[in-house]
Amino acid sequence: MEGQRVEVDGGIMEGGGQILRVSTALSCLLGLPLRVQKIRAGRSTPGLRPQHLSGLEMVRDLCDGHLEGAEIGSTEITFTPEKIRGGIHTADTKTAGSVCLLMQVSMPCVLFAASPSELRLKGGTNAEMAPQIDYTLMVFKPIVEKFGFKFNCDIKMRGYYPKGGGEVIVRMSPVKQLDPINLTDRGSVTKIYGRAFVAGVLPLKVAKDMAAAAVRCIRKEMRDLYVSIQPLQESRDQAFGNGSGIIIVAETSTGCLFAGSSLGKRGVNADKVGIEAAEMLLANLRHGGTVDEYLQDQVMAMASTGSKPSFLLDWNIIMLNTNVFSCAIKYSDTFVSFSWSQCKAKFTVKKSEEEEDASKDTYIIECEGIGMANPHL
Repeated sequence: MEGQRVEVDGGIMEGGGQILRVSTALSCLLGLPLRVQKIRAGRSTPGLRPQHLSGLEMVRDLCDGHLEGAEIGSTEITFTPEKIRGGIHTADTKTAGSVCLLMQVSMPCVLFAASPSELRLKGGTNAEMAPQIDYTLMVFKPIVEKFGFKFNCDIKMRGYYPKGGGEVIVRMSPVKQLDPINLTDRGSVTKIYGRAFVAGVLPLKVAKDMAAAAVRCIRKEMRDLYVSIQPLQESRDQAFGNGSGIIIVAETSTGCLFAGSSLGKRGVNADKVGIEAAEMLLANLRHGGTVDEYLQDQVMAMASTGSKPSFLLDWNIIMLNTNVFSCAIKYSDTFVSFSWSQCKAKFTVKKSEEEEDASKDTYIIECEGIGMANPHL
């Protein structure tokens, strides 16, 4: 594949930043020059925003690559990758842009670097339209580590919309190859726990109200399960600016994790924020699959396209329910032009024959990945 340039239409399907993140990470991993056009064409403000630009620049630095057209508002970039190296790398959105999305684009690359890496990511830790850092630590981390690698994520400072100012440090060592995983046994919910937080001038009562409203909502549907949501006041040396939010996680007997979360907004009642998170969690538990809608997106991206590394697996199996399956299909279709044609990953989808509830159409997705091996190890 050396030498050919991959052309990606950044405006297809949902036309957001995910296409850019996936294609850039894959380009870096596979050593393929890349051109992306019509970047974020489906958004109200098309083109690169600060967090997309900082992500691109980080991947460029990770592999000593060459990047053209990378400026705020640009709708076309070209990227030529070189050898992925480890070491210390910094990305700063200089806004409340999500540090978790910076992690999404850089993590697959440093897994196949020549030496250990330290990523210093600055921006928003709890941002709208992106996973909260708490989701990354409580749900994403334990599941993706099943692929055979570990990473450490140290929250130095939390940052909220609109000021940002957060910082996390991610440390990880490279791997030779990723392990296959099998996520087909849902198990039963054994515990529900979470955190409701306030920072800055907001009183602890707001966190307590969010937590109490969430617990009440969950107990209407799951009366016999203990629910523990801890209200927390973030201290000024831990959080920059004012912010509030809640994340609730359900854990099953087989280690599956599901979450619901919500961020506080000016003028929105704290009870409403807590109920929104609880209802999201309950919806994710009702669908009968083994991952929630957000992890589904990220694991499907791994398996099909490489916004996370599991697209490199030999075999990767995830059980998903049709209720949320369309989201995964939407994203995986978005990536077809880059991933399925360039990476040669193979997918099969079949209806589960073990589903006890006939009203639930549960499907097994199998991905035969390209089995990439780290050339530096």
